Amino acid sequence: MSSFPGIKRQEHVDMMYISIETAIALVSVVGNVLVVLAVCVNRALRNTTFCFIVSLAVADIAVGVLVIPLAIILSQGFKTQFYTCLFLSCLLLIITQGSILSLLAIAIDRYLRVKIPTRYSTIVTQRRACVAVCLCWILSFLTGLVPMIGWNNRHAQGNFNSSSDIVCKFTTVMRMDYMVYFNFFGWVVVPLSIMIALYAEIFRVIRRQLNRRAEATCDGERYYRKELKLAKSLALVVFLFAVCWLPIHIINCIDFFCPKCSIPKFALYFGIFMSHVNSALNPMVYAFRIKPFRVTLFKFSRRCMLCKPTEPTPCPPITLALTEKVDVHL
Repeated sequence: MSSFPGIKRQEHVDMMYISIETAIALVSVVGNVLVVLAVCVNRALRNTTFCFIVSLAVADIAVGVLVIPLAIILSQGFKTQFYTCLFLSCLLLIITQGSILSLLAIAIDRYLRVKIPTRYSTIVTQRRACVAVCLCWILSFLTGLVPMIGWNNRHAQGNFNSSSDIVCKFTTVMRMDYMVYFNFFGWVVVPLSIMIALYAEIFRVIRRQLNRRAEATCDGERYYRKELKLAKSLALVVFLFAVCWLPIHIINCIDFFCPKCSIPKFALYFGIFMSHVNSALNPMVYAFRIKPFRVTLFKFSRRCMLCKPTEPTPCPPITLALTEKVDVHL
């Protein structure tokens, strides 16, 4: 009789986890679809920077459509073949790794935009941006599929037939040394460290430019406000990335370095959904803080949701002005 309250509590935790994950998936898909639509609708947003932002949005849409549903399924432990379960687990890593590398690409792009503003347009071309996006996804596939070629828990299953069914859980098929040493230290800590270094340099360059321009011109205050907004966005990027991704990797490190330590299921669920919530926050950080995006989304919502046609642009220079604003004040 005493076991029933424990079972009910576990079911309550499972239902809460599924509900939160579903909400995160919906917000992530809707927000990132709006980002892609905004770029498609507004030609002024079709530059190299937004090529990286669209790549990030696609990765975050995949998180909402594939990663979160798969994470829910794996948490419930359905039965399937070992390599089927392993492939589904690798799919989670591929998509989430694509999101992380897209974040890194945006950080590098913004660093170049601030560091070499006069040569940026000649160095970072649309073609090179597309090549960079392809490289991000190729690296995501290569790193995510490493367990499929042998770095997995197959031998830990003992005498088992590859055609027999197992209870499919992430920790059943995935080795923790891969998750800690390769995935975390190699493909989370390193990109995070690079991003912190890039943003630190961006702040230094912005501060130096602000001091020079504030002394040399009368619009120093206006320029300062615009650059301060950019600086705050960059600080928020690093903060949210660390806050959202570190909990689940810290849990993996505890599980690996301290096998006897008991990790509550609630803590595991918290770490998983925190890593997913980053995909729902990215549209707000990278898109909705940019004025051309807000204007485009407002016009789009008027046209599609309120059934009001958007007013035509009276003259081409307005589009040109939007492009200049995106290039200068992103």
